[in-house]
Amino acid sequence: MKEPVQLEECAKRIYEALPKGILLNTNGDKFNSMVIGWGNLGATWGVPTFVAYVRESRYTKAQIDKTGEFTISIPLEAPIPKIAKVCGSMSGRDVDKVKEAGLTLEEPGANHHTPGVKEYPLTLECQVLYSQEQDAGGIPADIRKAFYPAGADGKPDLHTAYIARILRAYVIR
Repeated sequence: MKEPVQLEECAKRIYEALPKGILLNTNGDKFNSMVIGWGNLGATWGVPTFVAYVRESRYTKAQIDKTGEFTISIPLEAPIPKIAKVCGSMSGRDVDKVKEAGLTLEEPGANHHTPGVKEYPLTLECQVLYSQEQDAGGIPADIRKAFYPAGADGKPDLHTAYIARILRAYVIR
C-alpha cells in the first residue's frame, strides 16, 4: 500500500538521510538501484524537483538516459547495511541487486515505470526535465582534485546532473 505524503512534511527526513545514503532506482533494461549521497530537493521552474548527480561511468546513467525517469527511496530509520553494501559497491551491469540485496519492489504508478523499494519506504517518483553534464573547468580546483581524480584515460569521471520533477511522494506500508 502506498500512503501519499506531502514533500514539506518529509523534506527534513530526506535531507538528513541523503548524506548517509539513499537509493536512486532505475528500470531501463532491468531494475537497478544505487546508493547516492549527493542530491537536492527543491523547486525548479515552479515545480517540486529532485536533482540527482550520476557519474558518466555508471550503469545507472545509461538507464536514466534510456527511460527519463527514476525513483528515490529513503529509509525511515538508518540505512540497512546489506542494502547499502550491495547497492553502493556493485554494478547493476554485473549483478541482480534485487536478489543480492534482498530488495522488495513496490509496483510503480500508472504513469511511471520504476518501482520503489519497500525496505527504504519513503519514495519519490521522478521524471527528468533536464540534464547537464559537468564541465571540469567550471569546478573549483580543490573540489575537482578531491572528488574527480583522473581515471585510466586521464580524464575525470564527472557527473551528469538530472533535474527531475517529483510526480508523487509516498510511503510504502
